[in-house]
Amino acid sequence: MDAIDLADVQGSLRGDGGAFARIVERHQPRIAAKMWRFTRDRDVLEELMQEVFVEAYVNLRNFKGAGPFSHWLAAIATRVGYRFWKHQKRQASRTINLQDWDIPALARQERPDPRQAGEAIHALLGQLPPRDRLVLTLMYLDDLPLAKVSEQTGWSLTMVKVQAYRARKKLRALLEKNGLADVFDD
Repeated sequence: MDAIDLADVQGSLRGDGGAFARIVERHQPRIAAKMWRFTRDRDVLEELMQEVFVEAYVNLRNFKGAGPFSHWLAAIATRVGYRFWKHQKRQASRTINLQDWDIPALARQERPDPRQAGEAIHALLGQLPPRDRLVLTLMYLDDLPLAKVSEQTGWSLTMVKVQAYRARKKLRALLEKNGLADVFDD
């Protein structure tokens, strides 16, 4: 797969439009899943995906081939999603009422509906500042180790650790404020 990506990157750099189309087709499902962490709106999801691939195309010359192309693309997707959250936070200071979600009931279910649980978690994380939301999403929803979080965000490993600590602290305070802290104690 990496050899195929490398060949298509080189083809794209030589002006072969079909090569980049193959890159998009090959990586679109993974990027869509990653961007779903940033929005639940399908129209916005498509815009974000398009932005990821446009940014990848524009910066294709910067891909050195030292690691897998998918990792390079995931880092671009992370930056695009983070910028989206920052822009969204500036545009609207609205807060979602967590009481609209029956989080305790979801937590008590042996097998909660994944869609409902995902929406509730998305709403909960949406209450946090973008940096906190990003580090928690990468660590816990994408299940990335700290080194990968550092790589995808461009932050130092120390900064990732500090940001994660602060984000967890803010999340705990948010849960306590909404009477939900005991739901997640195990």
